[in-house]
Parts: sequence; structure tokens; C-alpha cells
Amino acid sequence: MAASTGPTVECVLRELHILSSTYYRWRRAEQEPCERRRRDVELTEEIREIHAASGGIYGSPRVHAALKREDVHVGRKRVERLMREDGLAGVSPRRKGFTRRDPKATLAPDLVNRDFTAPAPNRLWVTDLTMISTSEGPLWLSAIRDAFSRRVVAWETSARADADLVLTTLEYALASREVEPGKLIHHADHGCQYTSIKLTTRLMRAGVEASMGSVGDSYDNALAENLWMLIKTEGLRGRAFTTRAEANLALFEYIDGFVRHEALYDVRG
Repeated sequence: MAASTGPTVECVLRELHILSSTYYRWRRAEQEPCERRRRDVELTEEIREIHAASGGIYGSPRVHAALKREDVHVGRKRVERLMREDGLAGVSPRRKGFTRRDPKATLAPDLVNRDFTAPAPNRLWVTDLTMISTSEGPLWLSAIRDAFSRRVVAWETSARADADLVLTTLEYALASREVEPGKLIHHADHGCQYTSIKLTTRLMRAGVEASMGSVGDSYDNALAENLWMLIKTEGLRGRAFTTRAEANLALFEYIDGFVRHEALYDVRG
């Protein structure tokens, strides 16, 4: 009979004050994973595929939304946990303030207070400016987004970030929607483009209430900031543009070809 080479399992368990039944239950769990653990493995594979298909861009909110569209029923917290355990994360651009305040301008009150929800279409529009770099110089992008549907109502570009750019965007938005006077809020920051006489006069004539958050505060205009994140991390990520016309075409292909026709699922969290 061979000599014993070490203590038995029972001896070790007694020394550690662990019940043998507990030990063997652990062993069975390792050999036969429970249903939840098996499902975690399956979900992680699906999450990896979605994350890879996005070019490594999607974070847990957008991965969760993609799973939901595929009729995969899973909680958002579970998606967050599985992505964290698998070392997967999304991409977010750095925020740069592109609007400057006119210290002499009269400011509109903040009618939104960071609550970017609306009971119906054309009740709350949010707007902002951002810059797209090209070899010719900056291309400025202005857009208006509806808080109810989270879709882009109108957008416009220009080589100049002036009041004419934001006014043109507003004109396109008003022409494309049936706006009831006194029912719509137009929310922007304190940038001089939005406090200009041209824009404030047009808002007043259309019966639209002006609202303003603070300059450079992404939380005060989070819905517009989220749009820039989508455009820059999905539509334009990794692309270098020689001309403004080239950048403008890329924006058209993404905003009109994807954002307007794809449901802009909620990624607020």
C-alpha cells in the first residue's frame, strides 16, 4: 500500500473549520456551473460581439440598448458588471468649450434645470455648437435636438461660429416642424451666438421661450453634449478631413443617414 503524501481533505477542512458538505458543494459548483453563471458566459460573448462591431466605441448603456433591440432581456447593471469583468469599456471625447459669453448680453432664465425630458414633441429643443477640425480650418456644426424623441430636428455647418449659423439652424428647425406658439422651449448655453439680437428676436417672433444653462457645463446641456459624443465617437472617429466639404459630407452621411433614421436610444445614465 502506497504511503500517504499529505494530509487528507477531511483533515484540512477540520483545521480550517469548514464543513465537508460546504467544500463538496463548492466543488460541484465549479464542475457544474449554475444557470446564472452559464448565462453570464453566453451574455459576455454577445456583449463582446456588439462591442467589437462598434469598433470598441460602445459603453454599457449602448451595448444594453443593442441587446434590447435584439430581444435579449438583461438588466443594465448586469451588462455593466459583465463588461467590467471582461475589461470592456466605451469611448468618450473630451469636452471643449466652443462658445463664449458676452458679458453685456441679457441672459434668459434656465427653464430646464437639467431635466431633459418632454411630454410631447416640440416642447423642448436643445442646441449647441461644436467644431470639426479640417486642414482648411475649423468647420463649425450647429444642431437642434428634440428632447422628446431625441432626434435631430435640424443642423447646419459654417466656417464661422456666429449668430448667422445658429439662426439658420433655427430657421430650418421651425420650417420642418409645426410649432405651437408658447409651447416650445429653446435651450442653449450663454454663448454670444445664443444671446445675439438676431436669434432672440427670431425666437420671440416664433413664440418660442428662450432658456439658458451655463457656458462649458456639459450637465447643463447634457442632451446636446450626448449628440456630439455620438457624432465624434461613431460618425467621425479616427477620420482626418482635408477640406470642410469632405467633413460636411461625412456629417451628412452620419446624421441624415443614421441618426435621423435609427432610434436614438436613451443613453443618459
